[in-house]
Amino acid sequence: MNEAQPTIPMSKSPFWQFSIRFYGVPGVPDACIALQDGAGVDVNVLFFLLWNATQGRTYKKADVAEVDRLIGAWRDMAVVPIRNVRRALKSPPPVMTPEAAESLRTRIKAVELEAERLQQEALYELAQTSRLGQPSASPAKAARTSVDAYQAVIGQFPPGPLDTVLAAFAKFNA
Repeated sequence: MNEAQPTIPMSKSPFWQFSIRFYGVPGVPDACIALQDGAGVDVNVLFFLLWNATQGRTYKKADVAEVDRLIGAWRDMAVVPIRNVRRALKSPPPVMTPEAAESLRTRIKAVELEAERLQQEALYELAQTSRLGQPSASPAKAARTSVDAYQAVIGQFPPGPLDTVLAAFAKFNA
């Protein structure tokens, strides 16, 4: 069955625009899902760190911990539960027709994207108003340092998907 794709919410935020473009790079979506499912990576936080690297900013462990703390309530209250409902609808109970479940799942996917966009808007605002992060001369070095700091906060990322994301970032930002 063809899965209908929800409309991507619009935003003028440079961070959201970066995220939409970067997520479209071949290999990145699968790597992000593997990081999310395998290590509990918040892809929005990961993309926030990468976007900041393009802006010449790097984040140390304390900075990443603060970002994760500030955004964690929204992620845990909205993004993750919505994602869990969407995923559960891939295998609906027998009382529900697959078509009805897929229709609802598509609408929930749109709500999930909006929840993620709102999370990114909050992260973007944080980047504009906080003193978190330090200047970095190299986007590649900033990305690596920030991702290493994120791993120090939540634990090691699976190396294959992480390598895919960092290699895609290096090409994307070249």
